Amino acid sequence: MSEILEHVKNRDPQEREFHQAVSEVMESVKPVLDRNPIYRKAKIPERLVEPERVVMFRVPWVDDQGNIQVNRGFRIQMNGAIGPYKGGLRFHPSVNLGILKFLAFEQVFKNALTTLPMGGGKGGSDFNPKGKSDNEVMHFCHNFMCELFRHIGADTDVPAGDIGVGAREIGFLFGMYKKLRNEFSGVFTGKGLNWGGSLIRPEATGYGAVYFAAEMLATRSQSLEGKVCLVSGSGNVAQYTVEKLLQMGATPVTLSDSSGYIYDEAGITREKLDFVMQLKNVRRGRIKEYAEKYKTAAYQDADPTADHNPLWDHKADCAFPSATQNEINGKDAANLVKNGVKLVCEGANMPTDPDGVHIFLEHKLLYGPGKAANAGGVSVSGLEMTQNSMRLSWTREEVDQRLKMIMKSIHTSALEAAAAYGQPGNYVVGANIAGFLKVVDAMMDQGVV
Repeated sequence: MSEILEHVKNRDPQEREFHQAVSEVMESVKPVLDRNPIYRKAKIPERLVEPERVVMFRVPWVDDQGNIQVNRGFRIQMNGAIGPYKGGLRFHPSVNLGILKFLAFEQVFKNALTTLPMGGGKGGSDFNPKGKSDNEVMHFCHNFMCELFRHIGADTDVPAGDIGVGAREIGFLFGMYKKLRNEFSGVFTGKGLNWGGSLIRPEATGYGAVYFAAEMLATRSQSLEGKVCLVSGSGNVAQYTVEKLLQMGATPVTLSDSSGYIYDEAGITREKLDFVMQLKNVRRGRIKEYAEKYKTAAYQDADPTADHNPLWDHKADCAFPSATQNEINGKDAANLVKNGVKLVCEGANMPTDPDGVHIFLEHKLLYGPGKAANAGGVSVSGLEMTQNSMRLSWTREEVDQRLKMIMKSIHTSALEAAAAYGQPGNYVVGANIAGFLKVVDAMMDQGVV
């Protein structure tokens, strides 16, 4: 599939993350295309790598000092073959067209794996909510929605949260959408529980990753009980990964943010996790405060010039990268292998670079790629859409059980697809093929559109 990758690189040479995502998927599905030449004839690969629609717009807003600020907003509607576009909004200074195209491309296959009828999309802005007042965030969100509302809807495109977009931001965005459209509909997921949200949605990505890890371990007659686990990040995904690991008897020992990371050899307990949730979700503080409060923990500042991340250089059984893309490179992966890690389960989107992936596969680690392992979040988003359509609310236990069954189904689909195409146990190949087949068969049914 080198010709597709060359085509993508020549057309958009600056979009490195998108190139990486396309390369991984196209390499995985080459046997499918070889076995089914009709897909090549229908130009399926060429169609998959082009978004169906890209919306880019300016977002002017006024800060608390009365100064006018201008940010850039985006929405990538990548593929709607199996349902409305579905994917989060990311507010972060690093946001650009290439990163959002990579995220939207991954989202297409992730959503297909969930078994729910959702297409793939992604959006966001280079706006940074960190350090902003609630009033500033509200003004930005309202102005962002003044453009985006034209392009989304419950049966068209249903955004959610992502990095920098939590319950506060979803509330402000939805409020302006409701005002502009004069309707109350399930156009967002991740909503507040008292206005259409679903139980388990905040926990879903972290819980789902741990459920997926448990399924992988079960193939080797093991469980998470007693396993020492490295977790990166300290936001929503990391917090609930730690919570579910504790419930399943594991011992999480690390957390991080952009300033550095903590290593607590004694283990992050329920009490310590409650402190982290208060620190991050309410006070919006830095993870360094954890080490100041708990003397069992060591803290190390982040070094952007380093060639590896020391968080991944501790002895452990399992690793859950839950921060951001490409946080594990080849050296990090080698350190994980050296220190006894036998399972890597990705809570973030594409957190391992190609060198790292190669090392995990070469050493036959149980490696759950993000498009399968972190699909729990969008799965419960899909369940939230269903509840909104039916005008009802399921119990916490019912949603959690449905999430667990979806993650089990994703695991089974990936394993079966990998085996069917001669790569038994390779979750990267299996997840890509299983998602790919569902999307492209729908595209074939619908013709050249």
